[in-house]
Amino acid sequence: MPRPAGGPELPDLEASDPRFELDGIRLLTVGSAALGGRGDISEYAPDGRTPGEQLPVVLLLHGSYGSHWAWFGKGGAHRTARRLAEAGTIRPMVLACPSDGLWRDASGYVDHAGGAFETWIVRDAVGAVRRLLGLNPGASPLFIAGLSMGGYGALRLGAKHADQFAGISAHSSVTRAGDVARIVGRASAAGAVPAAELDLLGWMERRRADLPPLRFDCGTEDHLLAGNRLLHEALVASGIAHTYAEYPGGHTWEYWEAHLEDSLVFFESVLRDAGAAEG
Repeated sequence: MPRPAGGPELPDLEASDPRFELDGIRLLTVGSAALGGRGDISEYAPDGRTPGEQLPVVLLLHGSYGSHWAWFGKGGAHRTARRLAEAGTIRPMVLACPSDGLWRDASGYVDHAGGAFETWIVRDAVGAVRRLLGLNPGASPLFIAGLSMGGYGALRLGAKHADQFAGISAHSSVTRAGDVARIVGRASAAGAVPAAELDLLGWMERRRADLPPLRFDCGTEDHLLAGNRLLHEALVASGIAHTYAEYPGGHTWEYWEAHLEDSLVFFESVLRDAGAAEG
């Protein structure tokens, strides 16, 4: 299978046979130097896409205890994207949902002694999806979103690797570095990660000149609401542009299924604004 120009060198990947795929979802297993083994990805490409057609890619990150199938199998993300595209609300988009690396309860999407989970996402997983679909970085904008621990991953990776992403969105995010450290296991080798590496505000302040359009939201009955409000207030105080919203709901798939639409519509607005600026 040909590699897109500028893509990283990756081991061969295995993809499901289109004859047996359900609802347009393709399953991938890719060799990852970052993981020292294999990682799984679920991917949705819109119906009618021609080979090599350049479409936006939305990287969707799952939460703790989850895996690559969660956004599709529990949140119906592909159906939301298809519905919005058929209505003309958004353009067709590829959804790519990698596992976080499956280390203990959660990897945190951070490189640490347990594995290079950040590198797996931003290099190997993204590279595998682009390779499979023949997508080139310069022609296929990349967005990142996630929920809970995946919301933290989207915010942190989107800021740290701001040059790779056209927009960032997060739902019900873990926002405090101490909470992240506890989830990935501070008593383990992961405790060696410097605090500055885990600090969301720190990365956003360091990368403010390159930070892509950013939004995040949280449910008013969510146990992570206070942390999301504190992040919003800190961003306001620091003068970092963003959109923050609160909606009724808790830390549930019902909430994430409903509000993924906000992420996709936000990404569409970013694309339209970019198109208008170029015009």
